[in-house]
Amino acid sequence: MTGTLVLAGTPIGDLADAPPRLGAELLAADVVAAEDTRRLRRLAQGLGVRVAGRVVSYFEGNEAARTPELADELAQGARVLLVTDAGMPSVSDPGYRLVAAAVAGGARVTVVPGPSAVLTALAVSGLPVDRFCFEGFLPRKAGERAARLAEAADERRTLVYFEAPHRLAASLAAMADAFGPGRRAAVCRELTKTYEEVRRGPLADLAVWADEGVRGEITVVVEGAAPAAAPADPAALARLVAEREAAGQHRKEAIAEVARAAGVPKREVFDAVVAARTADRG
Repeated sequence: MTGTLVLAGTPIGDLADAPPRLGAELLAADVVAAEDTRRLRRLAQGLGVRVAGRVVSYFEGNEAARTPELADELAQGARVLLVTDAGMPSVSDPGYRLVAAAVAGGARVTVVPGPSAVLTALAVSGLPVDRFCFEGFLPRKAGERAARLAEAADERRTLVYFEAPHRLAASLAAMADAFGPGRRAAVCRELTKTYEEVRRGPLADLAVWADEGVRGEITVVVEGAAPAAAPADPAALARLVAEREAAGQHRKEAIAEVARAAGVPKREVFDAVVAARTADRG
């Protein structure tokens, strides 16, 4: 005899967005595993239902240790309901380990569909949504964050990230460095809540805005990379820099402007200038 694992989506802000089946599942479950048991109690109270089964905590800190216990409950035929603080379990939230254990043990796994910050942010971003990829949270350390973003620099699909408010400005600045300051993005804050805000614009502008301080739950949607352009002609790049220098512009500024206009890294323009000067000396 095997039980059933139910993954239930919960509101990401507005309680009225709770899926209709959620209340029934809270009543029917033998065990309710909750990321935060206090939030679960408030959710049940808001829905006007009573949690009939045993309630256990299931969060990042105890997920690995508690999974075998819940897998044993499933093996004995229990109906286990998994809820996280907001959105769908397993999507940047606890749940993957338990789903894998339930599948391995032959238990039935089903879902109560509910709100998703990923899909909600995509829908309101104003960016292409026909193809996208979800990247979750970026690493906290600057070097690891830069490396992760470098891996996605050429990704053509729209990118979706979660971020903590106190790290938002640094992450947006790192995105501007990795993807280019003009890459379009949308910062979605407090989705479905009273102070919902969607700020759209180039990454560089959004980084300046976020530096003033931002609060709330944050989802960032970033435009995918443009199709690769034909390789730039080094001689043409060097000539454009020379024209700007002749007009009185400093070489460093001229290189930056040419790189931005051509859509190439500044290093590529710098190398072209060096190569042209070497050829002239020869």
